[in-house]
This record gives sequence, C-alpha cells and structure tokens, in this order.
Amino acid sequence: MSDFGVVIFHTTSAALRAEKAALAAGLKVKLIPTPRQFSSDCGMSLRFDWECEAAVREALERTGADWSAIQRLA
Repeated sequence: MSDFGVVIFHTTSAALRAEKAALAAGLKVKLIPTPRQFSSDCGMSLRFDWECEAAVREALERTGADWSAIQRLA
C-alpha cells in the first residue's frame, strides 16, 4: 500500500497553480477534496506519492503558491 501526502491550500487558485507547476515538473499529482481530518479554508488539496515530498515542496517553492501545510496520509 502506498503512502500519500496532501498539500493544504488557502485558496482554490493556489491549488490550481500548484497542480500546474507540479505536473510541469513531471510529478504525479491529483487535486482531491481536502480530507475531513484537516481543516482548511480551501476545499481542494493536492495529493501526491509521499516518496516525492521533497520534489513537491521544491515545485511549490518555485511557484510561490500560497499553501498552508503538507500532511502525510497512510
């Protein structure tokens, strides 16, 4: 079973911008509804394979997307 991570955002536009940047960087990501266990102003989160967490962080930093947290899902 794979472990996933999610990036939690403040706004939907930030989530869309981050998805675009991650896909352009060749990362396998998917926009999903924010899991209930995480509180968020935005209802969308970016899911990714946890093993790619460092690459996802790097892509987020390059875009300047306004994200609030990265959480691990088991």
